Amino acid sequence: MNKLCHLLEINEDQLFENLTNGFKKKITTWEYFVDWQKVLKNVSLLETELNILNVLIGEKYFDVKIRELVSKYPEVVKTIPLLLGIRENSLDVLIDHKKFIYKKFDFSKRELSKSEVDGLVEFFLRSGIKGLIEEKRIKNLVDYVMGIEVGLDSNARKNRGGKLMEKITEEFIVEACESLELQYMPQTTPAKIKKEWGIEVLMEKASKTIDFVIKKQKKLYFIECNFYGGGGSKLKSTATEYIEMSKRWKQQNIEFIWITDGEGWKTTLKPLREYFNTGNYLLNLELLKNNILIRILK
Repeated sequence: MNKLCHLLEINEDQLFENLTNGFKKKITTWEYFVDWQKVLKNVSLLETELNILNVLIGEKYFDVKIRELVSKYPEVVKTIPLLLGIRENSLDVLIDHKKFIYKKFDFSKRELSKSEVDGLVEFFLRSGIKGLIEEKRIKNLVDYVMGIEVGLDSNARKNRGGKLMEKITEEFIVEACESLELQYMPQTTPAKIKKEWGIEVLMEKASKTIDFVIKKQKKLYFIECNFYGGGGSKLKSTATEYIEMSKRWKQQNIEFIWITDGEGWKTTLKPLREYFNTGNYLLNLELLKNNILIRILK
């Protein structure tokens, strides 16, 4: 019988149904929207160069001035990709559609030859940045790049779901460990476990990081957590990976607890059920809310 079923005095089919019916649609906290610390840091790294380029706003002799600036302050060229919403140090542009000839533009150099200056000025003019600045459609390049950084950061939101899940899970782990006077470590490797607790853990990949490890006397509990708002092949591969890993951990008397949530699972229940059937603990946020972790660790 599944350990959680025994603990909750419920049959496996009913427990699995309760688990899947309790999946959250979202875990949108305030940190989800924009990582302002990262945005402000990225902008500050280019603020000097952007302020140099601000003199181009409304410049009557734009082509002459940009050449002058690139020649005198070559460091300003590193801002060019970001002005287009791109995080690259170099770009290849297809300049001949029939012969498929590409021209490489390098924005990382700090000493430029005349031909390199010509090339970078050409990129600045032909990529469309000139029109925005020359016609004063942009009032301040620092503010403009701030907006671009916010936009680029929004692409990272899908990755923030995992981090938010870790943060929420850790709050419950801290509460459980304080209540039961247990130790835990986040983002832990076998080397850290050996160093801190003197316990040898064997893994196929020594660099493998476990989201959380709880120590109860000489027994370890490995915890992995994730959130899937949408479906995809990743869900099946994760379940398959955890089935295999948990087999190795059982051989070392390590208890594995998988905490997962998100409506993405509703499109891929079969691999989740396969994991559930292995007898390991499978939890969601609703169960954590009901103090199941404390009951397991007791």
